[in-house]
Amino acid sequence: MDYTFEQLTTSNIDLLKDLLRVFGEAFEDVETYQGAVPSDDYLRSLLATPHFIVVVARGDDVVVGGLAAYELQKFERDRREIYIYDLAVATDHRRKGVARRLIAELRRIAAERGAYVIYVQADRDDAPAIALYEGLGKREDVHHFDFVVSDA
Repeated sequence: MDYTFEQLTTSNIDLLKDLLRVFGEAFEDVETYQGAVPSDDYLRSLLATPHFIVVVARGDDVVVGGLAAYELQKFERDRREIYIYDLAVATDHRRKGVARRLIAELRRIAAERGAYVIYVQADRDDAPAIALYEGLGKREDVHHFDFVVSDA
């Protein structure tokens, strides 16, 4: 199957919603990705922000994978980093180079923006993701902490 890869724009709300479905199924977390899908206006506004990047992969004109990333402007130097927040490929399309090509497209976008690095986190028990990322870049072992924001 031939795949196409494209960065989404404000006119691609339906493709972003399709990607949310792919994420929900791939991460086995449909409630997070489908339980309260934002309005079209919200998604359009998000896609209009220059720091939010979405790249999708399509096969036979159907979204089969994608990534959502954020451009972070640094303060210690005039430079940028790109953080891959989510990356997933539908089960039937894995092990076909789709994830690698998604990252390759993001690298092209990052170079256009003057970014010096792209980084991503992987869960310790996600061996396929870790293998993919180790084949593309340098591994750094770090700890991740979540701070809950409460109403108090």
